Amino acid sequence: MYPITPRNIAAVMELNDVDLNLLLIFHHLLLERRVSVVADKLGMTQPGVSNALRRLRLLLGDELFLRTSRGMEPTPYASRLAEPIGNALRTIHSSLNDVARFDPASSTRKFTLGMSDIGEIHLLPKLMEALALRASSVSISTVRNTTANLQDEIEAGRVDLAIGLLPQLKSGYFQRRLFKQCYVCMFRKGHELDKPGLTAEEFAKADHVTVISGGTGHAIVEESIERAGIRRNIRLTVPHFVAVGHILSTSNLIATVPERYAMECAVPFGLKYAKHPVALPEVDINVFWHAKFHKDPASQWLRDVIFDTFADGAKASERHVGRVRALQK
Repeated sequence: MYPITPRNIAAVMELNDVDLNLLLIFHHLLLERRVSVVADKLGMTQPGVSNALRRLRLLLGDELFLRTSRGMEPTPYASRLAEPIGNALRTIHSSLNDVARFDPASSTRKFTLGMSDIGEIHLLPKLMEALALRASSVSISTVRNTTANLQDEIEAGRVDLAIGLLPQLKSGYFQRRLFKQCYVCMFRKGHELDKPGLTAEEFAKADHVTVISGGTGHAIVEESIERAGIRRNIRLTVPHFVAVGHILSTSNLIATVPERYAMECAVPFGLKYAKHPVALPEVDINVFWHAKFHKDPASQWLRDVIFDTFADGAKASERHVGRVRALQK
C-alpha cells in the first residue's frame, strides 16, 4: 500500500485538478479488477497503470483498490464513485461520437449566402431549382460580399457561405474552387466591334463602361488592362454588374465582363461578346466557409448541393486557407 493522506472533505476539488485519463483508468479497473487486463485494453504498460492508480490515490486520499486473491477489490469510497464516474464517461463518449443529422426534406432552415450580383445572376436560378427538388422548405437570402464585416458575419454564423473571388478571406477559412472564370469583351449586337478579330487598338479606342466592385477580386482584371498599357476612354463607372446589360443594350459602350455573366446576358439584352484582345488572367471562383462550421451537417449539405450543381470536375478539392495539404471531399 501507498501512504495515503486522508483528503479534507471540506476542500473543493476542481476539474482542473484531475487528469481525466485517470478517471478512465479508474473506470476500467472497476470493470476488469486486474492491472494487466486494463493495461492491455488501454494500450498501456502495467507500470503505467500502476503509476496512474498511485496518482489517483494521492489525489483522492483513499486506497481505492486493494489487492486480493480475486483481483483488485474497490474500497467503499471507490464503489460510491463508480456510478457517477461511469455515467460521466459514457456521456462524454456519447457526445463525442454523436453525429448530428440534417434532414433537408423536412428542414425549414434559412441559409444566408455572400455573393456578388454576378453570383446572383449566374448561380441563384439553378440553385433554387436544385433546392426545390431536394429541400422544398429551405430558403435562401443573400448579402453582398463587399460588406465591410463579411469575415465577422461568417465567423459568427450569420452568413453560412461566401462565393466569389475573395482575397480578403484568409486564415481560418476553408475554400473550394467551383470553376475558373475568364473575361470577355461585351457589346450590343450591330456594334461596330461586332465582327471577327477584335484588336487591342480597337478595344482602347472604344467608349467603355467599367465596374469598380470593392471587396472583390475583379480589380485584378482592371489592373491587368492597365499593366498592358491600354488607355481606355472610360465614359461610365458603376459599382456593380447588374445594370451593365441594360446599359450596353442601348448604347455604343463596351465592357469587360466575366464570360459566365456575358452568357447569361447575351440573349435577354441582345448582346454579343468576343475573346478579349488583352491577355487577362483566369480567376478562381471559390466557396468559402469558416473552420468553425466545417463539420456542421447543414453547412456540409448545402456545400454538397452547390458543388454538385456548379463545380467544374467531380473531384474538386477543398482546403483550409493557409494550409498546404488539400482536404479531399
